[in-house]
Amino acid sequence: MPTRRRLSPADRRTQLLTVSARLFAAAPYDDVLMEDVAREAGVSRALLYQHFPSKHALFAAMYQQAADQLLVATRFDPDASLVEQLTQGLDAHLDYFIANRHAVLAANRVLAGDPVIQTIMTNELDALRSRLLGVLPLGDERVRDAASSALKAWLVFVQVLCVDWLTRETCTRTELRDTCVGAAVGALRPLLPADPAADRPAASG
Repeated sequence: MPTRRRLSPADRRTQLLTVSARLFAAAPYDDVLMEDVAREAGVSRALLYQHFPSKHALFAAMYQQAADQLLVATRFDPDASLVEQLTQGLDAHLDYFIANRHAVLAANRVLAGDPVIQTIMTNELDALRSRLLGVLPLGDERVRDAASSALKAWLVFVQVLCVDWLTRETCTRTELRDTCVGAAVGALRPLLPADPAADRPAASG
């Protein structure tokens, strides 16, 4: 058991979330026990429960932290092309999905009907959609509303496709990312003043 250290409540919470993120990434949700987290963190179960009253609460806090970090890592630069921006954002998310396969599958499969987890994911998708809308060269409000609807549907498409890919890798990571980028470009092309992928090289056959 690791040597126990006295930490401030905020630092202890951060430590527990770090440990739990590692354990939820390494094993399916049902296989991770609160006892495992306490042991790895070098704390008593009582102290762990003081911070998080249940495994669900611990996982939700860990997943919220991950969502916040992904938003920080996803930057949309209006000076970059749409394809470049989408590629950067998808790469950041795919890096996390692959490194934390079990946690992502837990959120989308084991806890698929859980309102807390669904709210975390919905809020992140809404934030991503708002950021994309902010950098797109949209015309009037009608076009903006149409683009917002298209992006909402696209983000759900990406979520479903990526979760399915984590379960059964039917293509390469690059093919997955490029499929997602292509879907966004296809959905937005009729709404933008210029082809967002005019300079994008065609995929090799």
